[in-house]
Amino acid sequence: MLLNSFIDIFIDTLAAEKGYSVHTLRAYKKDVDDFVQFFFGEDDFSIESLINLLHEESRNPVREYLTELVKSKMKKRSIARKLSGLNTFFDYLVKIGKLKLNPGNSIVIPKFEKSIPHFLSIDDLFRLLDSIKTDTWLEKRNLAIFETFYSTGVRVSEIQGLNLKDIDFNNKMIIVTGKGSKQRIVPIGTRALDAIKEYRLSFPKDFIPLFLNKNHTRLSSKSIGRILEKLVIECGLNVPVSPHTLRHSFATHMLDSGADLRGIQEILGHASLSTTQVYTHVSMEKLNQVYDKAHPRS
Repeated sequence: MLLNSFIDIFIDTLAAEKGYSVHTLRAYKKDVDDFVQFFFGEDDFSIESLINLLHEESRNPVREYLTELVKSKMKKRSIARKLSGLNTFFDYLVKIGKLKLNPGNSIVIPKFEKSIPHFLSIDDLFRLLDSIKTDTWLEKRNLAIFETFYSTGVRVSEIQGLNLKDIDFNNKMIIVTGKGSKQRIVPIGTRALDAIKEYRLSFPKDFIPLFLNKNHTRLSSKSIGRILEKLVIECGLNVPVSPHTLRHSFATHMLDSGADLRGIQEILGHASLSTTQVYTHVSMEKLNQVYDKAHPRS
């Protein structure tokens, strides 16, 4: 079987067994395609050619490939992600009997420092939200989108995928479909709910997607990002702001206000608490400042 066809089967299997999003599947496919093209170029060799390469005892093709990525000055985080994608592919080859061992298991990527997430101060975030006009239904939609972002801390893909039926106005909850199609229930504040109600009053009928584009179909994640960029410029914030910045801001402000880390983990939809703990570094900085100013013997 040709390599390209085999890789397509691998991606289809991932989609069926793991329920990954289109974006995640595309990333896995690129990881494998880049590795294959490094050794075989654009030619479509058979899967057996790749298996023979991986079975060579005198070399480790995975290490060779990663060494070239290091030489190209790719960031450690990106290299680690590529190795993770390749290991998923190699595990699949082991599972179906094409390989005896995963050749990537013997490779350890040096640990890298987790970067402290960029976030907005409460004043800057309020400044952004309060600057959004509400003269047209599109502007009302924009306010509803970003009030929801800050109220819930959800990902841009989760905002984009919301349907009207996912909003429980009475109990102030929303049903969010996250990574791997896993659903979770997230609290939502009154300001966000009021903005959603005001925006949806613009329509004579109930469209299924919650946030609509000008053609009354589902708004895309890229469009949400572009809208945010425009709003940030209009309100005069001289800092880079992305939808993920709003998610970081939500988590940081919640922790600064005394929210439980486990609770934040559940709301954000993090599988591991260690992923959420990156926000404690931000909060600890603020705590240290308070301590230094207030403690008599600091």
